[in-house]
Amino acid sequence: MTPLITPFKANYEVDYEKQAELIEYQLENGTHAISVTGTSGEPSSLSIEERVNVMENAKKVINGRVPFAPGTGSTNHEETMYLTKKAQEMGADAAMVIVPYYNKPNQQALYKHFKTVADSVDIPIIVYNIPGRTAVNLEVETLARLNEDCPNIVGVKESNKDFEHVNRVLLNCGRDFLLFSGIELLCYPMLAIGGAGSISATSNVEPKKVAELHNAWEEGNVKLAQDLHFELMKLNDVLFKDTNPAPVKAALGMMGKIEPVLRLPMDLPSEKLQQEIRETLVEYEKLLQCA
Repeated sequence: MTPLITPFKANYEVDYEKQAELIEYQLENGTHAISVTGTSGEPSSLSIEERVNVMENAKKVINGRVPFAPGTGSTNHEETMYLTKKAQEMGADAAMVIVPYYNKPNQQALYKHFKTVADSVDIPIIVYNIPGRTAVNLEVETLARLNEDCPNIVGVKESNKDFEHVNRVLLNCGRDFLLFSGIELLCYPMLAIGGAGSISATSNVEPKKVAELHNAWEEGNVKLAQDLHFELMKLNDVLFKDTNPAPVKAALGMMGKIEPVLRLPMDLPSEKLQQEIRETLVEYEKLLQCA
């Protein structure tokens, strides 16, 4: 699943035409599913109205061709409820709900937050655990409680570098629980332990190879999946040398896909890192159409 960036015009307005073009680029290159307004989509820089509009535009463009699971979480509980209900109303296939950031709620508060959200809708919920950006980790025991008590909490996106934690998710939530990697270098290893797939920011830039890695694994071609894992590693590394999605937007700008614009307080990477990104794209020219 590609967590799509939110393209902006030079005047910082959301560029819905570019969003549609990016979705077509993803689908043409084999992406299995699409999310918007997750971390890569700069949701905290969007108004609630803009978040709904971005979700609705994506749903219209995708038009049922692949599953659609927008990010509906916020640091504000009522906003999360509102956006998750909107996702259901527009016919999204699932909603991805992040652990609230900045607030640092305890585990019981997290349980109550997610259970209340899940109980308010019928669509599947993918919990999004990214402790490096939320300052709190959703512990395995809490996730297992939610899985037990909320039938529509069907999986988790783990942007968690603690691979022991990730293993224990499947041990405690069941092997049929949908485990998605949000850490690029763990996308392949998570498949090896029974993960469902990945939600990879790198796939904004190189959707074909990211999708092919998963296709190879599903087809039983372990060697090809391993090869693609290592082939993508340098690109993965350079795209995370600054805070996501700044390097990704810089890369897409160099590829001629978007205006490389972020809203403050986010901004493009340093000139030095942009040069490194440019050099890396040149190395991957067999894979990328680098403008």
